[in-house]
Amino acid sequence: MNTKTENTGSTSMDTVKLLVSVVLLIGAITGFYLLEAQPLWVRLLELLAAVGVAIFVALQTEPGRRIKAFFSAAHMEVRKVVWPSRQETLQTTLVIFIAVLIASLFLWGVDSILFVLVRMFTGQGG
Repeated sequence: MNTKTENTGSTSMDTVKLLVSVVLLIGAITGFYLLEAQPLWVRLLELLAAVGVAIFVALQTEPGRRIKAFFSAAHMEVRKVVWPSRQETLQTTLVIFIAVLIASLFLWGVDSILFVLVRMFTGQGG
């Protein structure tokens, strides 16, 4: 039996931090459009800096830590994948290309036969 208890609820401080993060994002987007007299690179720098600060603040909360842990675990899983070699990729692509070509030729043949039959039965044939 596991006697360890886990606190999964967010605290009121987490709520405040998330609210600050959202306000920063809204302020960044608003500032981007209000500063239209400034050069684009200045506006983008302001936007990126504010988004970075908002993400940093959001990652200080419990939901933020869970999201960060999720992405870390996903990154580790991607690193475990055995990716095919270049030769295997090219061979698989060639097999798929040949299969698509054969299927398209077959469907073109069936379509042509049906077209001729319909023309014959409707009396439009020459």
